[in-house]
Amino acid sequence: MSERINGHTILIGLMAYPIRHSMSPTMHNNAFAKLGLDYAYLAFEIDNERLPDAIQSIRTLDMRGSNISMPNKQKVLPLLDKLDPAAEMCGAVNTIVNDDGILTGYTTDGIGFMKPLADEGIDIRKHKMTLAGAGGAGTAIAIQAALDGVSEISIFNLHDETWKSAEHNVAVINEKTPCHATLHALEDRDDFRKEIEDSFIYTDATGVGMKSLENETLVDDPSWLRKDLIVFDTVYSPRKTKLMEVAEKAGVEHVLNGLGMMLEQGAAAFKLWTGEDMPIEYIHHILFDKDETK
Repeated sequence: MSERINGHTILIGLMAYPIRHSMSPTMHNNAFAKLGLDYAYLAFEIDNERLPDAIQSIRTLDMRGSNISMPNKQKVLPLLDKLDPAAEMCGAVNTIVNDDGILTGYTTDGIGFMKPLADEGIDIRKHKMTLAGAGGAGTAIAIQAALDGVSEISIFNLHDETWKSAEHNVAVINEKTPCHATLHALEDRDDFRKEIEDSFIYTDATGVGMKSLENETLVDDPSWLRKDLIVFDTVYSPRKTKLMEVAEKAGVEHVLNGLGMMLEQGAAAFKLWTGEDMPIEYIHHILFDKDETK
């Protein structure tokens, strides 16, 4: 790294809280080095309160851009100059590109979700998905899945500050795609179980299972899960979440964590910043060729 940094190195950031666990710096900095690109990627712990100043710093420091993660994906919208159509539809941003002081927001999370499924030979088109969570990632997943041909989505969310986002997601999907979306209260456990049992894929796009919640899961009973159900947990740290453990106990054949999603959404952002294709196989080896228990 020290040999790469010089007076011309361009900075790209990652703004979220918490974020020290992120593998994005490893991914992007290794990709920059592999391709000989003069960029550096750093993580900054930024919450909603400090977000306006942080976004202005992208202009002030002439950064190329930044990734945005929880809890900032929706709060960042009014701080940007333009939105990509997909980001506008989602109402959430995970990637910012700075073009001469003009900040444009994009979302690549939905692409990141769909690609690992395709790589596993899993086609969720014309099938039903139950999705927990309507934050930035959940929104992108729901809308991308609907655009890509999922026939029905049951969205579960708590009655908290993201409930309006969930309502928005359902309305947009039903208005602008052939998919039929419905909104359900996550507090209703019986309804939650019923919808999962009737689905082809269950996706958890909440923060449950990550960091301080790593010993928790929304689904703690293996009897809720069929062997032929697809289970996708968007959390990638820890590598094996509590939900994944429950799914394994249930004998679920296809259980995915969020590492592949992180890689593919990162590759899409990488392309936006640099114009180059991320060396995915090389980065895949770096990120996946590690102790899977960690």
